[in-house]
Amino acid sequence: MSEITIKRTLVKETPKLSGKKVLLKGWVETKRDHGKITFIDLRDRSGTIQCVGFKMMGDLTTESVISVFGTIKDRPEKMINKEIETGVVEMEVSEYQILNPSKELPIQVEGDAYDVKEEVRLKFRYLDLRRNRMRKNLILRSKLIQSFREYLFEKEFIEVETPLLSLATKEGARDFIVPSRFQAGKFYALPQSPQQYKQLLMTAGVENYFQVAKCIRDEDLRSDRGFEFTQLDIETSFVTQDEVMSIVEDMTKYAVKAVGGKIKDEKFPVFTYDQAIQQFGADKFDLRTEEEKTNGTLAFAWVVKFPFFKKVDKDDQAEVQDGKSGWTFTHNPFSTPLEEHLEWHLKGKNIDKIVTAQYDLVCNGYEAGGGSIRAHRPEVLRATFKIMGYSDDQINSSIGHMLEAFEVGTPPHGGIALGLDRLVMILAGETSIKEVIAFPMTSSGKTAVMDAPAQVSQAQLDELSLRVIERKK
Repeated sequence: MSEITIKRTLVKETPKLSGKKVLLKGWVETKRDHGKITFIDLRDRSGTIQCVGFKMMGDLTTESVISVFGTIKDRPEKMINKEIETGVVEMEVSEYQILNPSKELPIQVEGDAYDVKEEVRLKFRYLDLRRNRMRKNLILRSKLIQSFREYLFEKEFIEVETPLLSLATKEGARDFIVPSRFQAGKFYALPQSPQQYKQLLMTAGVENYFQVAKCIRDEDLRSDRGFEFTQLDIETSFVTQDEVMSIVEDMTKYAVKAVGGKIKDEKFPVFTYDQAIQQFGADKFDLRTEEEKTNGTLAFAWVVKFPFFKKVDKDDQAEVQDGKSGWTFTHNPFSTPLEEHLEWHLKGKNIDKIVTAQYDLVCNGYEAGGGSIRAHRPEVLRATFKIMGYSDDQINSSIGHMLEAFEVGTPPHGGIALGLDRLVMILAGETSIKEVIAFPMTSSGKTAVMDAPAQVSQAQLDELSLRVIERKK
């Protein structure tokens, strides 16, 4: 078999190649040895096909990587496998080669694996991802992101990457920090979101920005939240709240339909925060009927007119740190109050009554995204931090760069961040974002496959001017 002169064929192409000699490469999914005849199901990224070997392939083990050369033949009518598109043909193998044999697997790769322990699945995630369900989830994720990009490029948005090493932000969670080797005793922070940078891009005149952004927050883990998550981050200038919501609504419908999703309402219903609390008891709710839940329908809705501030939850250390006065923001401090509440905001009066131009997109009981019209004038942003109890020095050290930018012609702007992990989870009919992320962390915050967090050498600590001390109990 000449690997040089013969081009590889994908399994999905074989139904149209009956009578042709082809070269296939992939994994041995199953093997059935009947002595003189051995049957295997060969799997590649595109599908699975039955391969028949006469007096050969008896030495193959499942999940070994092989190449097979042979003739594609129509299967007899009574032998057609109607469960798969390639079930109308099979390959009669004339030559094969073991490219990499597989030993006995630590976990099996057939089935859905919902009953397999999470720690085991994530330790051997490279095997877990071979499952048909997991492969479909990754493809769905890729196609959804592609569809979002298509819509945004059509609307003249620019995809811009923002830094991962930055200054700590005020976004309601603890920061992960990174020590600097060049400046001993100083630290970078990993971004909880690109919030400040995307607003600075508005100052720069980009006007229409988006990014598929990795965000990192040190917060409590749960099925729909992890230390790392991915969001579709959008910001645009010279817009009203209704205009931003319209862009996001049209984009979401385009992308969801592009991957085969069903949407309940073409026009997403809008609820105020007070209406949502009164009607559903929460600002995240599910509008689907039981039949729509069974059919996998997505029910989107908007929630608007959120309180800007709330009393600090004393059991939440991140809130305690952010809200030095006993008041903290409900969503993010970079939003603007409604025009009718601007005077209260600037004077720090009626704090509990100030409403912000915040809008959340909810879907099937989850928060699918959140955004706002931003503060673009320095006095408005400064007033927010004043309400939270920050001194002038503290304000300048944390957001002084934003205040400077707002003094040199920052346009009115607003945006949103959609949670891609959650949205793919909903579309895939899963109940955990871990099922739609290639290498998620465990529930205890350990990385998949690699054993992190882990200790580092004393030499590394010395190089970074760090010392590890025992935590007080």
